[in-house]
Amino acid sequence: MGNWIKLTSSDGKELSAYLAKPAARAKGGVVVIQEIFGVNRSIRAVVEWLAGEGYTAIAPALFDRFEPGIELGYDDAGMQKAFSLYPRLSPDISLKDIAPAFNHIQGEGKGTAVLGFCYGGLMSWLSATRGPANGFHPTCTVGYYAGGIGTVAAEAPSCPVQLHFGKSDEHIGSDQVEAVRLAHPDVEIYTYENAGHAFANPDRPSYVPEPTKIANERAIEFLKKYLG
Repeated sequence: MGNWIKLTSSDGKELSAYLAKPAARAKGGVVVIQEIFGVNRSIRAVVEWLAGEGYTAIAPALFDRFEPGIELGYDDAGMQKAFSLYPRLSPDISLKDIAPAFNHIQGEGKGTAVLGFCYGGLMSWLSATRGPANGFHPTCTVGYYAGGIGTVAAEAPSCPVQLHFGKSDEHIGSDQVEAVRLAHPDVEIYTYENAGHAFANPDRPSYVPEPTKIANERAIEFLKKYLG
């Protein structure tokens, strides 16, 4: 089981983070980046899953900067609250809050990765492209349905990247996926039939088990390749 810890960003802001460690010596570390619903049960489950796979995993609470303790569900009330908070998220500020989480687990095993979903998927991509300028250098990153990635597709990643998209994603058009593919042929990009946005979250109605299983297996193999 994981536990909550406190971190401090470079500008002095304090934020919470959910941390879980494997039973044996860690193969590496993974920073897990939330959707726009906070470090809720779904994100904590990802942290626990990765710890079970042998990685020290941590999820920083990016909403803590302006409203601590946010943990939303996926009902109408949760959706409304999430979308009201979303405009307050700034990628450049989020990178500042990812950095202390990254640095907290750096040195656990062979290397440190960043993995995220939706907004977190975008932040995983930006961790690869902008992380070094913000004080951290991922060994690799993994993004699930990275929202808005097409607008930053031209940015050059500093490490290997793996991306997962549903072919029926109503929020991320195929043009965004192709923009990344054309700009960076070396980036691993996978698309999944009969899968829409948030297909890999078992707590959401959009969950599709088979693509999730394949995507998660690919993600673990990717982490094994670069972290051990």
